[in-house]
Amino acid sequence: MSSLGIPNVDAGLEREILQGLEKVERLLASHIEGEYPLAVETSRHLVEAGGKRFRPMITLLASQFGTGITEDVVSAAVVCELTHVATLYHDDVMDEAPLRRGVESANNRWGNSVAILTGDYLFSKASDLLADLGPEAVRLQAKTFERLVIGQIQETQGPGSGSNPLEHYLKVVADKTGSLIATSARFGAMLSSASPEITETLTNFGEKIGIAFQLADDVIDISSDSSQSGKTPGTDLREGVPTLVTLQILTSERAEDANLREMLSAPLNDAQALEVLQVLRQHPALTKAKEQLHSLAHEAREILEPLPSNSAKEALKNLCQAIVERTA
Repeated sequence: MSSLGIPNVDAGLEREILQGLEKVERLLASHIEGEYPLAVETSRHLVEAGGKRFRPMITLLASQFGTGITEDVVSAAVVCELTHVATLYHDDVMDEAPLRRGVESANNRWGNSVAILTGDYLFSKASDLLADLGPEAVRLQAKTFERLVIGQIQETQGPGSGSNPLEHYLKVVADKTGSLIATSARFGAMLSSASPEITETLTNFGEKIGIAFQLADDVIDISSDSSQSGKTPGTDLREGVPTLVTLQILTSERAEDANLREMLSAPLNDAQALEVLQVLRQHPALTKAKEQLHSLAHEAREILEPLPSNSAKEALKNLCQAIVERTA
């Protein structure tokens, strides 16, 4: 496995992307500086906790189908990461999560108001960078932000009467996660002057792989410990938030799952969550969720076929494999 977390990546491409990610880190760190010490401290809290930098990596890889990693591409990669981190602050408030990226969540440390305002502060920093990338980039970010918000509203509201809960959930995932990863790919292609056809292909790939990325997190939240996921396992169980795994059970009619369905229909305390986690780790629903993840990753890989052959295309194909292997 390479330093990028992608198997069998070309050595020259890996060096170039790693150099680009170093530029992303420097710009990211410098851009959250300001004259308000608390805002800087709270912003650094999650930014410096690390994370996968998945979205910036997608932006840099997409740029390889055009003129490569330019200053604008690096700025766009930072915009995507700032936007992502800002949503984490807001998500943790809504989920009352105690842990994020292996550290205490901002809402747990400073309270909900400061966490929400920190997210807003990071959105403002992203907008500041966007202003130099032109109106098309600003419009793309606005449309993406709309989808992020609508996805959160839909998740909060829940599926309507008579609607399919699993279809509703996948739509939420597409908006909350797929949209920003699609935009990350689109920024990389668009700002490196890739052709419109290539830009659309990479955007579609980003959406699909973004959904797969979230579904992999759903599986990991059930099957792993906090050292692997960077957050408390079973967080969604505790809050009664449906995921791909639990929806397999909630929408099934298996008689033997009646008690489990009843438990999953409401938030759980710590003891109940631990009990349900042990059951889910041996349940066919987890296997079925992994199968759906494999199918999505395969679809994402197929989307890439029309792209010209280069090391970046192979890396994106192998990324599909890596996402699946995270849940093995």
